[in-house]
Formats: sequence, C-alpha cells, structure tokens
Amino acid sequence: LLVQFLLEVENMNELLVYNRPKSHVSEAIRTLRTNLEFTFVGNEKNVILITSSMPGEGKSFVSANLAASFSMIDCKTILIDADMRKGRQHKIFDLDKDKGLSSLLLEDVKKYSKYICKTEIKNLDVIPSGIVPPNPSELLGSEKTKELLELLKEKYDLIIIDCPPINAVTDALVLTKFADEVVLVSAYKITPIDLLEQSKKALENSGAKIAGVIVNKLENKKDHYYYGKYYN
Repeated sequence: LLVQFLLEVENMNELLVYNRPKSHVSEAIRTLRTNLEFTFVGNEKNVILITSSMPGEGKSFVSANLAASFSMIDCKTILIDADMRKGRQHKIFDLDKDKGLSSLLLEDVKKYSKYICKTEIKNLDVIPSGIVPPNPSELLGSEKTKELLELLKEKYDLIIIDCPPINAVTDALVLTKFADEVVLVSAYKITPIDLLEQSKKALENSGAKIAGVIVNKLENKKDHYYYGKYYN
C-alpha cells in the first residue's frame, strides 16, 4: 500500500476530500480507502491506527480525510484524536478540544456519548484529544481504552485513531495492541529513511499489522502542485 499525496491550493480547509472532492489529494485518499477496504475482508468491525515517524509528516490530515472519505460511502465512522499532547482534530473540524478523550478515560467509559462530537459530514463523529494529562501513555494503554473501543464497535463500522509520532513518545506503540491495521505516514524529502525503517521495526516488534506507508508532501512537477504548510 503506497499512496502519494499532492496539494493543489495552499491555505484552504484541510478536509479536501469533502470540500474539494475532485482534487488530486481527494483522489489519493479514495485510493487509500479502497486499498484498505481490501484488507477488511472477513472483518466486520475495524480499528485503523494512523501514525508517523516524527511530527509534521501529516498524519492528522490523513486521519481526518480518510475518516471523511469512509463516511461518505455510508460507513459509520468515528475518528479518535489520541494525540493528547498535540492533537489537531479539534482544529480541523472546529471543535471544542477540552472535553475529549483524556477526560473520558478518567471516568466511566460507558458515558462516552457525552464526548462524541457530530460533524457536518454525514456518518462521521469525532472524539477530540481533550486536555493534556500527566500520563498519556498510561491512559491510552489502560483497560478503559480497550473497553471504550469495544463499546464503539457496537455503534460504528470503522474506528480511526490519530496517534502521536512513534519516535516522539510511546503512545502509538501502546495503542497498536488495540488496532487491526496500522498506516504509517511519511513526508517526501523530510522523513529520513533510517527513521522510517526504525518506525517500521518498532511497529513490527509490537506485533502491529502494518497496512502500508503513505508518502506525503510530494511535489508534482508537471502540474506544479505541492502539499505543505498544513501542519504545526
């Protein structure tokens, strides 16, 4: 699974698959969606974890657009922002960040409905990251996270988890035990090859099933498109 993303216009709404469905990026997202669908055969409920090797590679952009893409084919989808330190989904979807995953995992997860945010996209809900806790890795690796995901599987067809970069903190590796597939996002001419290989090895050592790698921020010299300036 190798998908290359291009950008047509800078400084626009990041939900390109929804706002610019005919763009090259949107087409690449749909290709990614199709490739992932082939891996879902025989599995009715799926949890996809999306991560990267380091900050700034575009994993939050990919997570948001992939979630939107699935929801647009009548797949009831929930996007969980598990990047408790630098979560961005609340910015992408214009949501309140404070009431989010970190607070939910500190209380009875059966009350998860209070933390679900509806979006303007049909079939797509979001749980923002919440306030920054002192122990993100411990929270994410807890039995409460497992319980929450099992509850969400009863309501949603697909769960997409936006995770922190692998080589920054241990959060993503902790979450791999709950995921059916892991997608690794890299950035053209930015991600060092040795770091990408290190990330792949770390995922394999954790027992993760790697669906593939996305090459992001790739320049299309023919059409003069460039994907960048979206990330913190």
